[in-house]
Amino acid sequence: SAVTFITASQFLDQNQITYGGHMAAAMALMESPAIILAVFLASAAKSNKKQSSLNLLHKSFTDGAQLLLIGAMIVGLFAGTTGEKIMAPFSIDLFKGMLAFFLLDMGLMVAKNFKQVLNKPVYVLIYGVFAPPIHALLALLICKIAGVDLGETILLMILSASASYIAVPAALKYALPQANPSLYFGMSLGLTFPINIIIGIPLYTYIAKLFS
Repeated sequence: SAVTFITASQFLDQNQITYGGHMAAAMALMESPAIILAVFLASAAKSNKKQSSLNLLHKSFTDGAQLLLIGAMIVGLFAGTTGEKIMAPFSIDLFKGMLAFFLLDMGLMVAKNFKQVLNKPVYVLIYGVFAPPIHALLALLICKIAGVDLGETILLMILSASASYIAVPAALKYALPQANPSLYFGMSLGLTFPINIIIGIPLYTYIAKLFS
């Protein structure tokens, strides 16, 4: 989730925890395998598997949100520090205000989808609550084995515990039109998003510091 990543980055900046700028690229790249895996699983359940696989893969690679993430990464690579200084009035000075408005909009979407979440089976709710911290702990274990620095470890934990609110739902809408949007929107926005923003970011930061 780009939203969770941006919020976590601001949290780390406020707590003076350094991290590499390459983590933005890691965030953009982490969504791609999830989308590709999802569309392959969806195509496997269809009768015309070969044709649906090609169509779904084309959709996953050319989705607007994904192209924007990867395209921005490529532009940033070529622009370098010079481009960063030129775009600073927009991308740095106005950033926190834009983030605040975006989080307010996400909060409205959470409130809209929360009632739908409560109507789901209990095991779905259990997964939505406990899967994120389990994924975060797995990310912590991998980072410890690989010797990843504290800031990058925290961001990878948060990203592993988060969901996609833009790119993956767009791909799911095409790949599984019969799927109930209240399930994947309700679970991600009604449970995963608020848990990660309110509890997850400070909790995973504390755990990462504890094992650093």
